[in-house]
Amino acid sequence: MARTPSNMLPLGTTAPQFTLYDTISDTNLSLDDIKGVKGTVIMFICNHCPFVKHVNAELSKIAKDFTPKGINWAAISSNDVDNYPEDHPDLMKETAINEGYIFPYLYDQTQKVAKDYDAACTPDFYLFDDNLKLVYRGQLDDSRPENGIPVTGKDLREAINALLSNSPISDKQKPSIGCNIKWKKA
Repeated sequence: MARTPSNMLPLGTTAPQFTLYDTISDTNLSLDDIKGVKGTVIMFICNHCPFVKHVNAELSKIAKDFTPKGINWAAISSNDVDNYPEDHPDLMKETAINEGYIFPYLYDQTQKVAKDYDAACTPDFYLFDDNLKLVYRGQLDDSRPENGIPVTGKDLREAINALLSNSPISDKQKPSIGCNIKWKKA
């Protein structure tokens, strides 16, 4: 299992705009369609990655916990589906339903959005404030497949709670670790 860390986009970066196909609703959604009243979480995930599979239940739970508080969510898969067919949009929809996602699961066919966000791995998390300024990026928590640490979403939960209470968010943020994004060959 390859272990690729997040690139850690600079804090304060404005969320890059996008419009992508939502595999759940079969519509195109823009960042403005997804933006939350108090904040927005953008996460890069995919179907086949063991690191994502390890946290899927928590992704659904944390979104259900914070969506009513004004935090909106979107998951994006940017993997090369020609070489990784298990990440195909039809299977993304199936995964979203099976995992109970309450957020859009977007397909980044050109991989431009992943490049715009400097995403490196799955899962990779970005929390933006109500002005779409980056306030947190990195890991969900310290749990990884086979390390025995429970999946709690601690790091992302703490950042969201700080954002919601207008408290400072520590700039000491740990990169996520996961499978590398499967880039298309040029």
